[in-house]
Amino acid sequence: MFDKTCKNLLVRGVNWIGDAVMTMPALRALRKELPDTKISLLVKPWVAPLFENNPFIDDIILYEDKYSSISGKFRLSSVLRTKSFCSSILFQNAFDAALIAFLSGIPQRIGYNRDLRGFLLTDSIPFNNDDRKMHHIEYYLNILRQAGIDAEFSLPFIYLSLNERIRARNILKELKRPVIGINPGASYGSTKRWQPEKFAEVTRKIISELGGSVVIFGGQSETGIAEEITSKFQISNFKFQILTMAGKTDLRELSALISECDTLLTNDSGPMHIGYAVRTPMVAVFGSTDPELTGPVAIGNTVIRKSTDCSPCFKRTCGRNKMDCMDAITADEVFDAIERSIPKNKAVFFDRDGTLCKDAEYLNSFDNLEIFKEVSELIHLKDKGYKLIGVSNQSGIARGIVDEKFTREVNNIFIEQYGFDDFYYCPHRPDEHCPCRKPEPEMILKARAEHSIDLKQSYVIGDKELDMLLAKSAGAKGILVLTGQGAESANADYVAKDLNEAVKWILGNP
Repeated sequence: MFDKTCKNLLVRGVNWIGDAVMTMPALRALRKELPDTKISLLVKPWVAPLFENNPFIDDIILYEDKYSSISGKFRLSSVLRTKSFCSSILFQNAFDAALIAFLSGIPQRIGYNRDLRGFLLTDSIPFNNDDRKMHHIEYYLNILRQAGIDAEFSLPFIYLSLNERIRARNILKELKRPVIGINPGASYGSTKRWQPEKFAEVTRKIISELGGSVVIFGGQSETGIAEEITSKFQISNFKFQILTMAGKTDLRELSALISECDTLLTNDSGPMHIGYAVRTPMVAVFGSTDPELTGPVAIGNTVIRKSTDCSPCFKRTCGRNKMDCMDAITADEVFDAIERSIPKNKAVFFDRDGTLCKDAEYLNSFDNLEIFKEVSELIHLKDKGYKLIGVSNQSGIARGIVDEKFTREVNNIFIEQYGFDDFYYCPHRPDEHCPCRKPEPEMILKARAEHSIDLKQSYVIGDKELDMLLAKSAGAKGILVLTGQGAESANADYVAKDLNEAVKWILGNP
């Protein structure tokens, strides 16, 4: 159905923050299928920042307020017409999305046949009751699959720059750990909002029982909710334990701040979706909506929802005197879930080739495997409570140079013979721009979720500058070893001649 010869594609994105996050896997699938096609994304200005630095799109076109009127739609269509798009994929369900694509003269217009817009589409995707039951990530992927595009499931990922991460880290640096982000708002409506007094009670428990801190998030319209929570406290007494950021951040800064929290407590909302897209462990409270459709999909997350006779109702406001679905959720059970979700272990992450074994460029045979004798000394880290975890780029797999089964067999040697707790690898080529390829932190963030790792207490050891950048991105300390390709580093916290020296430095700086 989709014309794969098209070299200039328009994607109409969606208008809500959470939905925009949930379209990211579909954009990744499009780029994988169409590596040479220019992909432009038409979105509202308030969701556009989510897609900054996103490697799967080439251009962001803003659907600004000036285009909202009838005459504005014609003006926007005129702008789009000049760009000579050969195809369009409409993630947005609205009639408006199909109309603009039609007025823009785009020859191919693909989208769900709903909202009375079927006659404006050249390729209508059937929409039935089963489509209403799938998670919204799958909902957008299904458009591509029905159009003949191979679309594998993947997790949304927001590409934050190192500078954005560091700025967020600096904002939070004076707060006592663990730092728990809370998002008490939800722009959809009051039925999605757990009561502010319960958020306040959880805040009190975080401070008194965990000795931690709380950062309150929210948009400009939700500052009143934040004030209702903080009114329960004399803020001057909790200078380093309560920080209100509601109404004070843009979308990029919000994403970066959430990424630096140890756990996020949130309603079903845009920040909830941001939370799992930056891989922060979370506790998500659901009332009127269904987590099977819009819940957090990444590992390491907890959903709290009570079954009532009226939930999920999907209404913006409750027609009853009280919201039974939210009333049934207690502060104690939410706090218990937060306490369980906070990463508690420390780890040392190791690059493989050049760090644990001799760098053979593309290691593809046991004949070329030379494990450094110093690896046996890593047991001393285990004795001090550190988990040992490998993180390795292995693009030779995607290039057809290295057999993936062989890679797993080598990694298992470190697990079975040297006490490693786990070993992660990225099999993708650099031009795939996947979030798991170092220096992007996806492998470490996955390890955090699976092994409950506190990255602030952890280290990364590697022989390349990208390993040190990985450490910076993750908020861990980086140690460069001189046993591989690296000789110096601008980002290392320490430079060691070999693993033995690296181990001694860690044990001397617990």
